[in-house]
Amino acid sequence: MQTIVGWHIEVEFEEVEKKTRAAVLLRLQDGTELRAKGQATRHPRDPEQQRTGEEVAAARALNELSWALLEKAGHDIEDVTHVKAHPAMRVMT
Repeated sequence: MQTIVGWHIEVEFEEVEKKTRAAVLLRLQDGTELRAKGQATRHPRDPEQQRTGEEVAAARALNELSWALLEKAGHDIEDVTHVKAHPAMRVMT
């Protein structure tokens, strides 16, 4: 049997002078909400490019979120197996 599950991630941005902040929220089907933040700072000599700051800030927030999700998965594994879990982030090439 195949089960299809979807998750929704919300991303909000705040722009203040040379800083762009991103806040992400992931709601899982078990009711868990994971949140993370990321920030980008524009170099004084760089032209103003709002989208680029948003992309960098969002990437950093999503990276933090991925670590939080991996940690949650480890706790879920431990709850079932009663053995210390060590889930690791793999680099995809």
